[in-house]
Amino acid sequence: MPKKIVLAYSGGLDTSVILKWLQLNYDCEVATYTADIGQKDDFREIKSKAKSLGVKNICVKDLKEEFVKEYVFPMFRGNALYEGVYLLGTAIARPLIAKKQTEFAKKIGADAVAHGSTGKGNDQVRFEIGYYATNPKIKIIAPWRIWDLKSREDLIKFAKKYNIKIPKDKIGEPPFSVDENVLHTSAEGKVLEDPWIKPPNYVFTRTKDLENTPNRASEIIISFKNGDPDKINNKKLSPYKLFDRLNKLGFQHGIGRVDLVENRFIGMKSRGVYETPGGTILYHAHRAIESITLNSKVAHKKDSIVPEYSELIYNGFWFSKKRLKLQKIIDECREDVNGDVKLKLFKGNIIIIGRRSKNSLYNIDQVSFENNEKKNNKFADSFIKSQFKNLNLK
Repeated sequence: MPKKIVLAYSGGLDTSVILKWLQLNYDCEVATYTADIGQKDDFREIKSKAKSLGVKNICVKDLKEEFVKEYVFPMFRGNALYEGVYLLGTAIARPLIAKKQTEFAKKIGADAVAHGSTGKGNDQVRFEIGYYATNPKIKIIAPWRIWDLKSREDLIKFAKKYNIKIPKDKIGEPPFSVDENVLHTSAEGKVLEDPWIKPPNYVFTRTKDLENTPNRASEIIISFKNGDPDKINNKKLSPYKLFDRLNKLGFQHGIGRVDLVENRFIGMKSRGVYETPGGTILYHAHRAIESITLNSKVAHKKDSIVPEYSELIYNGFWFSKKRLKLQKIIDECREDVNGDVKLKLFKGNIIIIGRRSKNSLYNIDQVSFENNEKKNNKFADSFIKSQFKNLNLK
């Protein structure tokens, strides 16, 4: 039996029920750890709820700047995109939460950690690999894999029995599963389980419907330094504040909605509805600045490792040697990725309308149709013939 447990606590239905269940089933103190990574939660309410359930050791930690600078930005330097669509908003947050939760457990003398991930999801893997990476000897309690509560209805009955406040969604029903941070919001379950049924409008909180977006475009300039964004319209911003600004712009123009049926690491398909407004803008801007600052071999090498790099993050292997090795390859060229990208945002679209850099490899004299020198034509002729020989047709 553990001596003390630290629960990753959101204040929602699942983790509130888990908190009470842990108290009833383990003869030890249960502390809570809540990470503020940009979700729009009422942290005072979370503290109050934990306190009302008898928790004495409550930790709410502001990790917003660290999350963006040390996790989101490195991932975006790698142009990570799982299955060509998903910008990994949930996957990239779990390693940080797991690491900080485990460090907090050590600080207060706890020998066990617990989480609220279900036995059908990826997050159980992400959390637990993160726990073990931080402390290989930590005890892990995953209630969804061991208790008798099998459904959301069971949770609600349990909550009513022990007078646990049940949160409501926008139509007054117990909520579907939602995960939120500064990078994205994801929703799954309930009305979203049938992949043929259109998501109801109340699911979306981070992006306007296209019909309600402005009829006038916004133009912005994102500046990059060593591969990371550091300014919007020439105004320097901290990593979190920069992302927050991009999120607001993306919200206004309906940018970043994705309805995806993805292949989970544990071997099943799942439908998720994602909103990643600022991240979607940043992804396109970063690709644009790389297009003029990286040579073709480096750019294509980076593109070739994107699927593996993205899958490692999706599966929860952020702390793995393989991910760190790929990150080193990605970061070898970051010192050249400097400059500005000009974008137009309009009705869900991100249109690149300009890019410039002191490190630019773009040579207008070489590509101009106004300078059609004969020596270039001779080079083209010999180049094409040499490439034909490489076909090995015979």
